Amino acid sequence: MEWRQCAMWLIDCRVLPENHRVTWEGAQVCDLAQALRDGVLLCQLLNNLLPQAVNLREINLRPQMSQFLCLKNIRTFLGVCQERFHLKKSELFEAFDLFDVRDFAKVSPTTSIYLSVYISIFVDFFDKHLQLYNSLPFPLEGCAPDDEIYSGLSDQIDDTVDEDDDLYDFVEDEENEGDEIYEDLMRTDEPPEKTGVDKRECCLQEIRQTEEKYSDTLESILQHFMKPLERFLQEQDIESIFINIEELANTHRNLLEEVRSSILNYGARNLYQVFFNYKERLLLYGRYCSQVETATKHLDKLSNTREDIRMKLEECSKRANSGRFSLRDLLMVPMQRVLKYHLLLQELVKHTTDPTDKENLRTALDAMRDLAQCVNEVKRDNEIIRQITSFQLSIENMTQSLAFYGRPKIDGELKICSSEKKSKQDRYAFLFDKAMFVCKKKSGETFELKEIIELQHYQIRDETTGEKDNKKWSYLFLLLDCYGRCGYDLFFKTRELKKKWLEQFEMALSNMCPENSTANNHDFQMHCFEDTTSCKACSMLLRGIFFQGYRCTRCKMAAHKECLGRVPACGRNSGLCTCMWLSSRTASNQCNYCDYRFPKMEVCQEYYGLPPPPVGFGQPLHLSKGDIIELTRADADLPWWEVTLFCLFPFCIFFSVFHFLTRTRRARLSFCFLFCDSFQKVLIWKINQTLMQLQFQGPGILFMLPHCHTVMVYWDT
Repeated sequence: MEWRQCAMWLIDCRVLPENHRVTWEGAQVCDLAQALRDGVLLCQLLNNLLPQAVNLREINLRPQMSQFLCLKNIRTFLGVCQERFHLKKSELFEAFDLFDVRDFAKVSPTTSIYLSVYISIFVDFFDKHLQLYNSLPFPLEGCAPDDEIYSGLSDQIDDTVDEDDDLYDFVEDEENEGDEIYEDLMRTDEPPEKTGVDKRECCLQEIRQTEEKYSDTLESILQHFMKPLERFLQEQDIESIFINIEELANTHRNLLEEVRSSILNYGARNLYQVFFNYKERLLLYGRYCSQVETATKHLDKLSNTREDIRMKLEECSKRANSGRFSLRDLLMVPMQRVLKYHLLLQELVKHTTDPTDKENLRTALDAMRDLAQCVNEVKRDNEIIRQITSFQLSIENMTQSLAFYGRPKIDGELKICSSEKKSKQDRYAFLFDKAMFVCKKKSGETFELKEIIELQHYQIRDETTGEKDNKKWSYLFLLLDCYGRCGYDLFFKTRELKKKWLEQFEMALSNMCPENSTANNHDFQMHCFEDTTSCKACSMLLRGIFFQGYRCTRCKMAAHKECLGRVPACGRNSGLCTCMWLSSRTASNQCNYCDYRFPKMEVCQEYYGLPPPPVGFGQPLHLSKGDIIELTRADADLPWWEVTLFCLFPFCIFFSVFHFLTRTRRARLSFCFLFCDSFQKVLIWKINQTLMQLQFQGPGILFMLPHCHTVMVYWDT
């Protein structure tokens, strides 16, 4: 069969793994269709045939729960086919035809050929024009039509099981590239093999030597790249590219000194304490890892647009390491190093025999493993923010921030009817932790928001009585309001799709209203923590960059979802509440701060929507030179302060202002607005007749509250 030939060709091209289910005896064409329908492997195929044809940053590598992201990947694939390989649009298929495997054997309205031609079109082109994979020609001879193979495939596709974990083994990943650079830099001259070598000593030697080499790498970045480039680049560019690498270098100088001292002077007996104590200091990596992708993009942009910068970078690379590694290569190394500490300690624990030393090292191992998980979660959240941004920009009339509603769970087509509109309506929905956004599809990746269904007001009930086997759109479940009355009926194309949506709804409701949320008199709710916070129950870090965990609205205690049942009793009556809004009712009795007159601020720089607010969320406010801003509510323990913008309109716009306390001088207090130019522009505002200057260092996330004139900004300081 031609689909099996196609599958074997994809394996030969190192796109599919050799043990993929398409090679199994009972394999069906839907197994191959399932592998291709998210667009990831097709993009990788183009990269295998023409290196760097597709920028893998532009695609989502794990989009299975998102129809939107799958279609976006396929459109990227089709776009590259036209732009890089000069194929005509008429020679290609529509993105949705592949995702939904409609007319899976068809490429164009005028040509009816089989699934294999999806790929063979490109093979034929590459063989003729690029002379690639000539040794692996696609076998087109002997392909006999068999419509039965492909009939009903669109109905079957959503009922197939999820893909194997190893499906994307051959997909390139920048992290793998960074890991190779790291291993090359950390490589040491292996001593000749000796009998009776103490493996524990080898582990200690590896920890010390790799820390020395890594510290040298950081120093090399500072000495051979950062300092020379300071004469060519603006301060904002330097900060964007090198982030907080100076702080990292200082931290690792001290860490190296303590590691050396422990190993050489104390037989590593206190090494566990060194790593345990450095856990909080190494949280610097949260910021670095969240911004390194933006840094490399900015570096690429500068080197591509300025010849002097490109030549200077080459010169710096030659001086630093004889040109073996570019600055871009080296910027990926810190992200790899912080993820190696727990692996090094794990090996050390394995070869430690003394029970006390072993137990002590386990505490350090737990600390470094927690740090690695925290860094990984920051990276994952940055990917999620990119997804949310894509969703946000595709919904034309969306004025609220999707990020305010948690993480995306699933999206796709469904039919919906309500108590008000009895007839089924075709809709496209995005489900988040807190709400479902019901949209009307317009064209391509564009949607019109029709309704926001906030999940806190609803419960779900499965409904199977109306289901009919093999009948599309007969599979449904209900959203009931708080009184058990039917609010919405949600219909899905297949039983498997309904199952996926039902699971994600249950997960979203569980995240928003988790079990044990009221344990020990607490009132835990999902919360965005501005500062690094540890769980009160397990002392491990709350991970990520938004909605990292839960906080009690009464005593402000923080916890992981899985730890809610193990936290101490609520301490709402034991001490002052940390949240004190300074209002006429309460502030006068609670602190002396309210005796001061709240400051007014005059806008010194106009803002009319360009650049847009961070991450492209929400509608920008218009600020004119001379507008007066008055502080109305504040809390010294919270980073959000509310002000009123007095303008010519018949209403006042309220928005939060980030107050900035420097880490080195805690007494200094400044105010600044939430708008900035590409996360880097210096904004100057007149505050109490004093000019104050602040440098933003993105990225930022904008949260827009339900009130249409209230916004909040989270900023990583």
